[in-house]
Amino acid sequence: MGFFQLVSVRLTLGLVFGIILGFYLEIPPKPFFIVFCVLLILLGLNIRKRRGRVFSIFAIVVVLGTISLGIMVVGFTHPKNQAQGYLGQEITSYHTFRARISEPLKHTGFSYRYLAEIIQIDQNPARGTIVVNISRETIPKRLYVDDEFVAYGKLNTINPPLNPHQFDYRDYLRKQGIFHELRIGSGQLVQFERQTTTVYGLAQNLRQKIISKLKQHDFGSDEVSVMQALLLGERSELSGETYDNYKNAGAVHILAISGLHIGILLLLLQLLLTPLESLPHGKTLKLVTILVCLWGFAFVAGLSPSIVRAVTMFSFVAYAMQLNRPTNTFNTIVWSMFFILLFKPLFLFQVGFQMSYAAVFAIVWLYPKLQRFWEPKGFLPKRVWQLVSVSVAAQLGVLPLSLFHFHQFPALFFISNLVVVPFLGVILGGGMLVIALALLNALPPILVTGYNTIIKGMNTIIGFVAQQETFLFTNISFDVVQMLLAYVIIFALVFTLTRPKFKNIMALGSSVILFQVWVIVQTTRHKEKESLLVAHQTKNSMILHHKGDVVVIYSATGKEAKNRIVTDYVVGERIDSVSSLLMQNSYHLGNKMLYVMDSLGVYPKQTDYLLITQSPRINLERLIDSLKPVQIIADGSNYNGHVARWRQTCLKRKIPFHHTGEKGAYFYDLTKN
Repeated sequence: MGFFQLVSVRLTLGLVFGIILGFYLEIPPKPFFIVFCVLLILLGLNIRKRRGRVFSIFAIVVVLGTISLGIMVVGFTHPKNQAQGYLGQEITSYHTFRARISEPLKHTGFSYRYLAEIIQIDQNPARGTIVVNISRETIPKRLYVDDEFVAYGKLNTINPPLNPHQFDYRDYLRKQGIFHELRIGSGQLVQFERQTTTVYGLAQNLRQKIISKLKQHDFGSDEVSVMQALLLGERSELSGETYDNYKNAGAVHILAISGLHIGILLLLLQLLLTPLESLPHGKTLKLVTILVCLWGFAFVAGLSPSIVRAVTMFSFVAYAMQLNRPTNTFNTIVWSMFFILLFKPLFLFQVGFQMSYAAVFAIVWLYPKLQRFWEPKGFLPKRVWQLVSVSVAAQLGVLPLSLFHFHQFPALFFISNLVVVPFLGVILGGGMLVIALALLNALPPILVTGYNTIIKGMNTIIGFVAQQETFLFTNISFDVVQMLLAYVIIFALVFTLTRPKFKNIMALGSSVILFQVWVIVQTTRHKEKESLLVAHQTKNSMILHHKGDVVVIYSATGKEAKNRIVTDYVVGERIDSVSSLLMQNSYHLGNKMLYVMDSLGVYPKQTDYLLITQSPRINLERLIDSLKPVQIIADGSNYNGHVARWRQTCLKRKIPFHHTGEKGAYFYDLTKN
């Protein structure tokens, strides 16, 4: 049976299509609940008559039913469609909020950040997830999962990115069903005693206890942070250098508990629990024990979405393995995907979900083909080729997604995976033993030294691979169309190599040509651009002059070529050449003039556009009377108090005012002049 002939595949594709439609078009779910019920009735009637001529009607009803189901389940994730959803109440003014911490986020130097579930707004029951920013001056210590608090404040919408092609945090949160944040200053919060303890709270308490126990032993700081990430899913203490090393070596997936870890753990459990099969009902006992161990590991690791996703998928795989039937592996994986999306439809938009399933599907599909492509003799060559095959298959599966989301490709990924993955089972198994003994206060120093040496060795190897910068390709421009066409090319290439038929060769050639045409069209379109961009940067000023595939960066230091704002812009606009110069006082915008006023406050003789930087002491009304500018711009280098006064003056004088801290970077199109 072909892949697309599987019932699970058809149902999942329908569900995915419905989720995408419902999310982006924001379709109300209630009408589709009625449609779904009607289709279920029609489906029941058609099942009784399916033997003859109505099979096509049956198939249409099933497809429409799963699409309606996708629209419905994603619609009910939005707070405005939920019973007691907070968006159904008045939230534009200040209110008293009661909420419960659900997940800690990465903290900053000024505030603690969390996801929290709303319980009440004033005295009204409410529900929904928000981001909470709590000033470090407000509470003496961090809050933890299940801690409850009451705070007085106002919900704010999540700010969009202020510069072109920056990471869109608002869109990222929207794809998790989160739309607002609550900022809590000094004296605005009262913490309650815990009213209830959820399974997530219990998981975090256990994880914190494990971390505390591990830190009592002589593990190195880098080693214990990697252990926390690898065994407990806690990456907040990883140093930037360690994380970058794993990322640049193509091994960052090792630090994020995912399908790789759960798959290895499943194989270990299958091997260790084999003696149970000799007992009465031994296979059932073995399956139950495996599932308990897998979900126990998920509990210890904090029950994060990525871990729950991976354990759910491999629970299906464990059941299929225990049946010992020639079950279609694709079928099992697709069913796991269907049920995960049925209960958590927003997982579809998470990068981790996409890459996990892309990697697993690629391994299941390509690994057997690579093994048939070459069958080396001897134990060691055979095992090495198996590891290389798994690594290449997984990398091919995630390559287009990785280029689209991260814009880089580590060419030496197979080396780091070849060295680390074979020992990952030992590292995971040994890590579980270390955790168990640490909790029992029975961890011997020799085991601490041995395990610390293993982790340190892994970090050293990864660091060495990451330093080979010649093989790390960064700042790769890759849009969504290129990603989709790249997957078409991969599919066509595999089919051509395995079945070299004319139609497969034509499909490969056509997809490659389409990819090249799209790149040429986009490159040509970008080369026709010329613009001036006043970027937003806190306490600094930066102007980008973009012409064709060249961009010149003007700043106070003249050394901003590697700035993150510049890097994002270069990737998004397909720039080939970047140079940096010191900021000038004036720029020609075609037949117009832009004057940059710095902290000295020197008035120009004339100008059309005025850019105010570095908070100069000026009388803006007198300046407007003198210069009569058509637009005034204030960038992120100015004090907020000054910006507020200038805004009021411009409003009074009916002069357009643009503050990059509120409206984002100021863009001027030079092609129109």
